[in-house]
Amino acid sequence: MAARSISWQTVEGRDIKILITIIILLIIHFQYRLWWGDGSIREIDAYQQRLDDLKKQVQDKKERNEALYAEVLDLRKGQEAIEERARDELGMIKEGETFFQVIEESPGAR
Repeated sequence: MAARSISWQTVEGRDIKILITIIILLIIHFQYRLWWGDGSIREIDAYQQRLDDLKKQVQDKKERNEALYAEVLDLRKGQEAIEERARDELGMIKEGETFFQVIEESPGAR
């Protein structure tokens, strides 16, 4: 018996329809995974947005920490910073200073 080779000429129309159907189903499957499945484009965009938000938060925290560190250095450096904070935040005055309080008259009080 001679070995029979399969060529495209011997493939029937029914076999081609099955092959095309399989290819279309594979394309649909991969498109679904690309747009809606795990690791989809939407999911990657959401992760990227979250990453950008976290980077901004980190930058804000770094700036705040640098400002606090500078303030700590000022407080360590001398009394001037302590006196300034006592005046601004606690309303304290030094010995020998005179305190003047200016009361502004409200426009409707006359």
